[in-house]
Amino acid sequence: MQDVSSLVAQAREGRPRAVARLISLVEGASPQLREVMEALAPLTGNAYVVGLTGSPGVGKSTSTSALVTAYRKQGRRVGVLAVDPSSPFSGGALLGDRVRMSEHASDPGVYIRSMATRGHLGGLAWSAPQAIRVLDAAGCDVILVETVGVGQSEVEIASQADTSVVLLAPGMGDGIQAAKAGILEIGDVYVVNKADRDGADATARELNHMLGLGEARGPGDWRPPIVKTVAARAEGVDEVVEALEKHRAWMEEHGVLAERRRSRAAREVETIAVTALRERIGDLHGDRRLSTLAERIVAGELDPYRAADELVAGLTQG
Repeated sequence: MQDVSSLVAQAREGRPRAVARLISLVEGASPQLREVMEALAPLTGNAYVVGLTGSPGVGKSTSTSALVTAYRKQGRRVGVLAVDPSSPFSGGALLGDRVRMSEHASDPGVYIRSMATRGHLGGLAWSAPQAIRVLDAAGCDVILVETVGVGQSEVEIASQADTSVVLLAPGMGDGIQAAKAGILEIGDVYVVNKADRDGADATARELNHMLGLGEARGPGDWRPPIVKTVAARAEGVDEVVEALEKHRAWMEEHGVLAERRRSRAAREVETIAVTALRERIGDLHGDRRLSTLAERIVAGELDPYRAADELVAGLTQG
């Protein structure tokens, strides 16, 4: 058993090994997870969480690394959660973003962690919210969450970040994607990376056009900016940071940041409750209560919805 209070104290001092152990307890759904979250609760709520998402190959890892450099120049402590697909063999992260961000490996002001999705859809690992809490409590000023290369429907990052950045690149069909519902509806800031390629201006124009066709915005509403970058050469990265800071200021001014964080906490509570209930239902396989309800459905005495209601009532009462 780990000494949670000692680990939290060490994490607050910026010791990467303690941060790693805390996140490992989170990922492994340790029996000490509740103790960890209880210890971290009073220490969170200070970090600015930025999510980066987009199709595979748009340069998410390169952009994330460039943003780390930009924030470190400002003297900010940065945490990075790089969510990768799971290995079908080990269940671990299949790709190591820490390899692609090796230039920051020796920087004590940067903590980088690769996390596996472990089959969880939506572009994030199921334990990402708790891992964000660990980095927040550890004193990170900015937390960058880089998702798996996702499709249009995998937009979970919008529910976990304060600001969502959607990356596109010319020549990858993203212009067509801009016309469809899904991932391109969640962006607070849009980045056309690899802007030195042919078609970058056309991609930005198409995106701007599609944003103009979106829902009507009032004079004080946020209109997502479109920033062109060449992340591999750090071109345009300062403009992305400026756009992020403007969005954060706008959210704080209009109460949006607090509301997003409340919604995020509510979803987290809901997920934990549903997971606990699902585990209890899973324990019922072979249980006579479930078999009896199934028999009544087959006999036409009960419909599945009423049966589910009875099952949930029994679980919550007992």
